[in-house]
Amino acid sequence: MTTATGMTSLEDRVRAALGTVRDPELDESITDLDFVASVTVGDVGDVGSGATVGGGGEVVVELRLPTYFCAPNFAYLMVADAHDAVSAVAGVGPVTIRLLDHFASDEINAGVAGGRGFSGSFPGLADDELHELRVTFQRKAHQACQERVASRVVRSGRPLEDLAGLTLGDAAPGPELDRLRRRRADLGLPADDAAPLLLGPDGTPVTAPDLVTQLRLAKTTRISIEGNAGLCRGLLGVRYGLGRETG
Repeated sequence: MTTATGMTSLEDRVRAALGTVRDPELDESITDLDFVASVTVGDVGDVGSGATVGGGGEVVVELRLPTYFCAPNFAYLMVADAHDAVSAVAGVGPVTIRLLDHFASDEINAGVAGGRGFSGSFPGLADDELHELRVTFQRKAHQACQERVASRVVRSGRPLEDLAGLTLGDAAPGPELDRLRRRRADLGLPADDAAPLLLGPDGTPVTAPDLVTQLRLAKTTRISIEGNAGLCRGLLGVRYGLGRETG
């Protein structure tokens, strides 16, 4: 939605920011997964070019997850990332991210609001463990993205054995290649056209002898991620009655 002057509304910009937040395990945005239950934006006056009359508007975002017992570490990451993403939007004032219907909602919501970190919200657990968890799933997402791009290259007619010598510049432009570049950037890996098309889990180029094994492992990872995403969508739909026709 746009205003009369053609500027994107603050709510639209908040929702766009939420779209950059990913479920760390499923590697999909929380908006695509329908984890955003509601977005409420307070009156901000005249919004334009990042400036507001009367200060920034209060934003309240409610998130929901597929089950009551979704892992609290994943839930915390999404709530914290959503808070950071929305807070960075021009024209936004106070931000509240509220996780609904979760056994650790109170601890997560209070911890993120108070900036206490994961260990402060759940004493006995270290924040660096959460960082390591994030990196682990970033690596899995990277491998899955590589497999999608590599499969597309093979379908275009390139022999499988050529893949070990190709670069990102050899792959056809498109959303999957763009996504792979973003996953590389997350991990600090080379993402320009001269970068190897395939990198191993340790960031080194995949060599011809390891090609088949690495692609098989990457395919297994991709199928697992996609399967979990489908399961979570199903559980969320059942839990909240999404997609049902109403009389």
